[in-house]
Amino acid sequence: MNLHKNISKIAATLVLLFTLGACKSTKSITGGEVNSRLSAKNIISAHYSNQPQFKTLRGRVKIDYANGDDSQGVNVSLRMEKDKVIWMSAPLGVVKAHITPNKVSFYNKLQNEYFDGDFSYLSDLLGTELDFEKVQNLLLGNAVLDLRKEKFNSEVYKGNYQLKPRKARELFKILFQLEPKNFKIAAQEISQPDNARQLMAKYTYQDISGNILPDEVKIIAEEAGDLTTIDLSFRNLELNKPMNFPYKVPKGYDKITLK
Repeated sequence: MNLHKNISKIAATLVLLFTLGACKSTKSITGGEVNSRLSAKNIISAHYSNQPQFKTLRGRVKIDYANGDDSQGVNVSLRMEKDKVIWMSAPLGVVKAHITPNKVSFYNKLQNEYFDGDFSYLSDLLGTELDFEKVQNLLLGNAVLDLRKEKFNSEVYKGNYQLKPRKARELFKILFQLEPKNFKIAAQEISQPDNARQLMAKYTYQDISGNILPDEVKIIAEEAGDLTTIDLSFRNLELNKPMNFPYKVPKGYDKITLK
């Protein structure tokens, strides 16, 4: 697989993640007992009431990527302004990405090429429809879709609350599992059976300065038997620091075009 496809898939999933505080010890979150009498409405309300707020983020992310026989690991620098821009840079600036709600752009110095377009390219690479908000939620440990916009049935499944829509969707299926201690997403899945597409994310969490945030994220994307896995580990992350987002495609690079 060409490097630009690897970086594109990474960009599609590593668009955003955040944490609070810097250089502080973390502790994995465990425990919490389910209450089988808790309604789906109350579970969803608790999920949305437990979302930290921030303006900017910077840090490093270790990415382990695998697709068939192709695998690699890389550490990238990450900067972002929430809901506005995500900036990533591989070591020595070999690859840089700049992503906004309306635009996806990255360049690759190793192959003298760049991409400048919308989320359709990244959606195709990961096998599910994506936009800025969905990717942001995916990486924050929030539900990819707005759970407040439809009604769900709830049940207890393997120590978590599991939510399924009361009314089946016509084109795709969704499923959410929330851990009982803090009502954060333990796993979420979106699938399109007719197109043999599936996107799944699983989470572990840490407590940083009293805020419940993802520690490790495992993303699994499958389309027609083609399986991609991306494991993310977050390090040295800081919030609300002044920062800029330098990005300019070098002259003479070839533009990657969709086929």
